[in-house]
Amino acid sequence: MSKEKVETLLFNAIVLTMDEDFHIYEPGAVAVRGNEIVAVGPEAELKAAYQATETVDCGGKVLSPGLINAHTHVPMTLLRGLADDLRLDVWLLGYIMPVEREFVSPEFVYLGTRLAAAELIRSGVTTFADMYYFEEEVARAAAESGLRGLVGETILKFPSPDARSYEEALEYAETFIEHWKGHPLITPALAPHAPYTVTDEMWHAATQLALEHDVPIHTHLAETAQEVEEMRAATGMPVIPYIKKQGVFEAKVLAAHCVHIDEGEMHTLQHWGVGVAHNPSSNLKLADGIAPVAKMLELGLAVGIGTDGPSSNNDLDMFEEVRLAALLAKGATADPTVLPARQAWAMATRLGARALHMHEQTGSLAPGKRADLILIDLSPVHNAPRFRRHPEGVYAQLVYAAKSTDVTDVMVDGRWLMRDRRLLTVDEADLLAQANDYARQVDAFLVKREQSVLSKLLAIEGATEAESFEVQLKVKIDDPDAVVRAIEATDDLEVIYRRHYREYDVYFIFDDPQQEALRYREDEFVAADGTVSRVRYRLTLIGPAHEHAFPGAVLLSRSRYLASATHSLRFYREYFQPARERVLEKDRLRWKVRFQGTTFFINIDRVLQPRLGAFAEVKSRTWSRKDAERKARLASDLLHALGLANAEPVTQDYLTLIEGAASSAPGEPSAE
Repeated sequence: MSKEKVETLLFNAIVLTMDEDFHIYEPGAVAVRGNEIVAVGPEAELKAAYQATETVDCGGKVLSPGLINAHTHVPMTLLRGLADDLRLDVWLLGYIMPVEREFVSPEFVYLGTRLAAAELIRSGVTTFADMYYFEEEVARAAAESGLRGLVGETILKFPSPDARSYEEALEYAETFIEHWKGHPLITPALAPHAPYTVTDEMWHAATQLALEHDVPIHTHLAETAQEVEEMRAATGMPVIPYIKKQGVFEAKVLAAHCVHIDEGEMHTLQHWGVGVAHNPSSNLKLADGIAPVAKMLELGLAVGIGTDGPSSNNDLDMFEEVRLAALLAKGATADPTVLPARQAWAMATRLGARALHMHEQTGSLAPGKRADLILIDLSPVHNAPRFRRHPEGVYAQLVYAAKSTDVTDVMVDGRWLMRDRRLLTVDEADLLAQANDYARQVDAFLVKREQSVLSKLLAIEGATEAESFEVQLKVKIDDPDAVVRAIEATDDLEVIYRRHYREYDVYFIFDDPQQEALRYREDEFVAADGTVSRVRYRLTLIGPAHEHAFPGAVLLSRSRYLASATHSLRFYREYFQPARERVLEKDRLRWKVRFQGTTFFINIDRVLQPRLGAFAEVKSRTWSRKDAERKARLASDLLHALGLANAEPVTQDYLTLIEGAASSAPGEPSAE
C-alpha cells in the first residue's frame, strides 16, 4: 500500500496533543502538509502511513503546541526598563505615555515588534495577542517574522500617537481590519483600551465595528482596585456589569487581567464566552493583585496566560508566566492541588487559543489545525532526571523546571522559524543596535524633562500659562465679619459676584531653589445653605517671584501655569517627588468687584491650618507690567475704602507664611 505524501514528519518525540483528553504519544509523531497538521499519533503508525519530504528526528524532545501569549504590547520592547517600581498610574501616565507621545511612530512600532518577535520565537511562542498603536506595522512585522497574531488597534478617548481623536482611531482601525482580514497569520482586532480611557459612545462604536467585520475586541478589564472603585462611583456598578450594559460582550471579547471580579461577574464572562488573559508577573510587579484564576477555571472560563508588555513585566518569557500562574493560584488559595501543571500548560496552549477565539486554528495538535508547534529539550541538568512512573509527569517538568532556553525548534503555519536554536526569520544583531539607538534618545528626553517641574507637569496635564504679573495686597484682620459688612456696604464698589469656598492646598517644594513650587488645590464650593455644591481640583505651578514694593502692596512678577488636577494627590506626590510639603487649609469668602473702573478680587480668609488667623486680600493679575503698576496703586485706595488703611500689612504670600511658621516651630511635625 502506497504511503500518503506530506512535507514534514516529526518523530521520536513526546507528543503532547493538548486536546480535550490530553492525549500523549511516546514515542509519537506529527505529520504536516502545507500549513496544516495531517495526523498525530504513535510513531510507528505515522511512519507506516506517511512519506515525508523532510523527516525530523526529535531526539526524545517534547513536541508541544506552540505557546500562546494571550496579552501583550510587543512594540514596548523598546521601553523595557524605562520606569520601574512605580504604581500603575504613575508608571503609565507619568512616564510611558509621555515617552510614547514623543517617540512612537510607525518605524518605532515596526522595530519594537521585530525585536519582540525574536524574543517570542526563542521562548516557544507561536501566537500572541497584541494591543498598541500603528498596528499596521505590528501586523507587517509579525507576518514577516512568521508569527501568528491577534493584532488590536488601540482606541482611546484622548489623542494617541496614531490618532488625534477616537474617530480617527476608529477610521484607522477599520482600514487596518479591511487590509488584514483573511490573512493566514494575522487576525485584526479592535482594542478599546479600558473603561477608564474609553467613553460609552466609544464602546458602542467599537463594538458595532467589531460585529460588522466579525473581528475580536481586545481590552483591559478590572485590572486594579482603583479602577473598580472609580467605576462604582461613576456608574453605580462594577466594571463587568458596566461593560455588559454597553453591549460589548455581543462581540468576541478578550479581556486582559480581570483581577478584581467576583463570582457573579465570572458567570457573566462565562455566559458570554469572554476569554480572559491572566498576566501574573505584570499584576504582581504593579501590585495590582492576584486574579482569581482557580475559580474562573472551575466555572469553565477560557483563561489564557499573557506576559503583558515588556515594559511592565519586563520580558516576553511565557515559561516564567506559566510557572508563576500555577504557583500564584496555589498560594492565593492555600491549596497545593489547585491549578496543577497539566492545567497550567493547557492555559498556555489550548485554553489560550480559546481565550483569543482562535481555537479552530491553533492551540492543540490535531488534524486540520495549523502546524504551530515547538520542540523542548528536557535533557539539561536543571531538568534531570526524568521519572516515568506517571506519564503526566512531563507536564510538571515543563511547568516547574523547564526554561525558555530549552526550546530548540519552532514552526508556525508549517514554516520553520527556529531550528536548533538558530533564528531563521529575524536578524537579532541589527535589531539590538537599532534598539540601543532609541534608548539613548529616550534617556536624553527624560533627563532633560526631569530637570524641570514644568516639563513634568506639561507631560501629564497640558498646563496653560497664566498672567505673569500679580498685584497682592494683604492685611491681618481681627474681625472678618466687619470687613464683610464693609464690602457689602461700600458705595464705591460694584460687586460682580460673591463665592464661598473651603480650600485645601498642598504645596510641593523642591530642593533646587530655581525650581517652581507646585500647589495642589481642592476647592469646595459652598452653597448658601452650607452644603458643598461641587469640588474642583487644580494644579498651579508657581515660579520664583521677583518683587517690587508699592505703598501697602506688592507687585509680583512670576511665571504661573494652571492645570486641572485629574489624578490623586498620591499620584502627584509619587510622580513629582518633592523634597517637602506644606499644607494650608482655609475658609475663603471671595468677591469679584469693580473699583474705579478696574476689576479686583477681594478674599476674606480664615486660615485654619496652620492657625495663622484671618486676612483680607486684594488681588489682581495681568499680562502687562504697566497695568500691574496701575493696579498696585489702586489697591491701597480700595483697602482704604474698606476701612483697613491702618491694618497690619503682610507682604508675604501664603506659602512664605507657612514656611516661616514651620521653621519657627521645629517641634511641629511637617506635612511630608
